[in-house]
Amino acid sequence: MKIIVNGLITENPTFVLILGMCPTLATTSSAINGMSMGLATLFVLVGSNMAIALLKNIIPDQVRIPAYVVVIATFVSVVEMTMQAYLPALYDTLGIFIPLIVVNCIVLGRAEAFAAKNSVFDSMLDGIGIGLGFTFALTLLGAVRELLGTGKTFGMVVFPENYGMLIFILAPGAFIALGYLIAVINKIKTPNP
Repeated sequence: MKIIVNGLITENPTFVLILGMCPTLATTSSAINGMSMGLATLFVLVGSNMAIALLKNIIPDQVRIPAYVVVIATFVSVVEMTMQAYLPALYDTLGIFIPLIVVNCIVLGRAEAFAAKNSVFDSMLDGIGIGLGFTFALTLLGAVRELLGTGKTFGMVVFPENYGMLIFILAPGAFIALGYLIAVINKIKTPNP
């Protein structure tokens, strides 16, 4: 259980480790988009971590990283084809960022730092923890940006649209919202002197 909590809080890939910023900033114009990208990454993390932990003694050191990329690409292909078949609108919205999960430093980093050194079960828990942390971060950032930009969150109207600030739906708003969220989380985590 501690492994899962690590990914959610102490090693949150977005708010603590500041990893995976490309999909974080690009796909979080709404809470649904952020949550969907996070869940896709969670699936890839869990599957690839388990597969790499299972194959760690078989893969030679000389081809370790390319082998990890092939394993990760397999799980990304499953996510991509499933999303394209059953959720075409979401697939069109997330676009190129789905195949880019293959080179996401969070996924490759966890394969190298954790899955290659631990059991299949622990690697699965690590994938769940880091994946949930990433999903939480993307969903929260997407919800904040959507709320401030359109007055909605998860498509539900919170306040009239004419009060929304368009900048939060655009790229600069992603940086502003992420910066404030990181500051708030650091303030919460840091005890007062």
